[in-house]
Amino acid sequence: MALPKRKVSKSRRDKRRTHKKAAAPNVSTCPECGEAVLPHHVCPSCGAYKGRTVVETEE
Repeated sequence: MALPKRKVSKSRRDKRRTHKKAAAPNVSTCPECGEAVLPHHVCPSCGAYKGRTVVETEE
């Protein structure tokens, strides 16, 4: 079984891990109420999608 010949330094280890970070979700604003909404999803606060009310919500 192969073993590492030398200890991997913190710098080299962290350089390898630079691409493993989580990306922030893309958020847009709802044109009806102005709340933050994920793209291609119904607005959770007003229930609008593409300019029309799709889901009835209690306000």
